[in-house]
Amino acid sequence: MPLLNLADIARDLPDTWKSRVLAQAGACNIKVLKMDGQASPAETHDYNEALIVISGVLRLCVQGEDIDVAAGDMYLAPAGIAHAVAQGSHGVLMIIDPIES
Repeated sequence: MPLLNLADIARDLPDTWKSRVLAQAGACNIKVLKMDGQASPAETHDYNEALIVISGVLRLCVQGEDIDVAAGDMYLAPAGIAHAVAQGSHGVLMIIDPIES
């Protein structure tokens, strides 16, 4: 697998908050997206989702709690728990989640 620069890939994505699958490892997708400061509504999954901030900050609201995930940090969004992105989230986000069958 080639060396990938996540910041460059995210910068070149045509849309914010739309992830691109970069690779697969085991039964998981490895995705990247760019965040632009806009909020996004709560979502819930039937699987755990790893949210890894490469640069910037991801501001989450989970069960009424505000959580800032800084560059170099990972938040594991548990299955069945709604998580919303709050205004001000910006930078590059990596997501690891299951491959859809």
